[in-house]
Amino acid sequence: MRTVKLTKESTKDILENLLKRSPNNYGKFESTVAQILDKVKNEGDAALFAYTKEFDKADVTKETIRVTDAEIEEAYAQIDPALLGVIRKALVNIRKYHEKQIQNSWFTSETNGTMLGQKVTPLNRVGVYVPGGKAVYPSSVLMNIVPAKVAGVQHIVMTTPPGKDGKVCASTLVAAKEAGADEIYKVGGAQAIGALAFGTESIPKVDKIVGPGNIFVALAKKAVYGYVSIDSIAGPSEILVLADETANPHFVAADLLSQAEHDACAILITISEEFAAKVNEEVKGFVEVLSRKEIIQKSLDNFGYILIAEDMDEAIEAANEIAPEHMEIVTANPFEDMMKVKNAGAIFIGEYSSEPLGDYFAGPNHVLPTNGTAKFFSALSVDDFIKKSSIVYYSKAALRDIHKDIIQFATSEQLTAHANSIAVRFEDEDK
Repeated sequence: MRTVKLTKESTKDILENLLKRSPNNYGKFESTVAQILDKVKNEGDAALFAYTKEFDKADVTKETIRVTDAEIEEAYAQIDPALLGVIRKALVNIRKYHEKQIQNSWFTSETNGTMLGQKVTPLNRVGVYVPGGKAVYPSSVLMNIVPAKVAGVQHIVMTTPPGKDGKVCASTLVAAKEAGADEIYKVGGAQAIGALAFGTESIPKVDKIVGPGNIFVALAKKAVYGYVSIDSIAGPSEILVLADETANPHFVAADLLSQAEHDACAILITISEEFAAKVNEEVKGFVEVLSRKEIIQKSLDNFGYILIAEDMDEAIEAANEIAPEHMEIVTANPFEDMMKVKNAGAIFIGEYSSEPLGDYFAGPNHVLPTNGTAKFFSALSVDDFIKKSSIVYYSKAALRDIHKDIIQFATSEQLTAHANSIAVRFEDEDK
């Protein structure tokens, strides 16, 4: 890992380097994605079957594109019972956490004859994209479906690419069933996003698409935004550890590498050069023995940094500028330091709250803003699956009291039809 003295210039350089990984910088793939989406929009199922054959080497038809109850039963028979138990435990934690996010409709009334309010309504149909192939993440299935179910979404449509044999990974199917998916379809890539956005003969159009994917999936979500809503355009993962000399370098090194194996960015910010050197040595030792050595080393070579700050305030200022997806705070006063953090997708406090705890089990959502977007985006939540309608009621007497104010306001903007809409209700009285 590169060790760099922390300055405004070095922070700026790191940010520019990280932002190169953003899907917004992969324009060379946009034309390919646009062609796929256009074909799905115009040809429907036929395009899905052709692309699934081309990209996934699987034969899918109208009769086999939807996962059957028998296939789900087969998945339950194949999955390790111990893993099923863990999935169910994680589900309890994830559901309990998201239930605390539920928002209710509210109304207030006044004696003058007015009532104002906000009506909260869940989205009707949501599409969840789940990666397949080499990347099998049942944890992401839970994290994307559970908040939608808690919000009250009635129809959850999941898509995931099949293997060459036309089947979906057992753990993915079991996780989807346990979380509450209503329909599961064997299609992946940009073509799956197109199907969810526009609808085909087999796959219904949805109101919103959520879930992670490769660059083609990310660009497809970006392209269909407006036809449907999306959660975000996520880039590669990242972790930032804020630590001082009281932290355990063995633990910190392990935590940095927990994300590096995702071809991710790993950053340590510390105020101790001695501690930084210890972590660097621990990282080297771990890399030699971990199974995904090549991916981890590539991540560290490209996006691995150890930043040395003058003091904790400077360290936190840099962390806020980077706005990491995952942030661990392992310092002498972690809760005090946490209160100064403004920009982070998720914050893990203390040496026994490592990032994978959040990935799998604790309960908070692991779908988080990347590439510095934690400055203005939040973790996926129940809020992403609801919409809010304003409620306005005025009696005639209540409107009479303020109708001339509205007329004056509208007239000042030269919107005479607006003014007239109010005026006609009191034209006899105002003569």
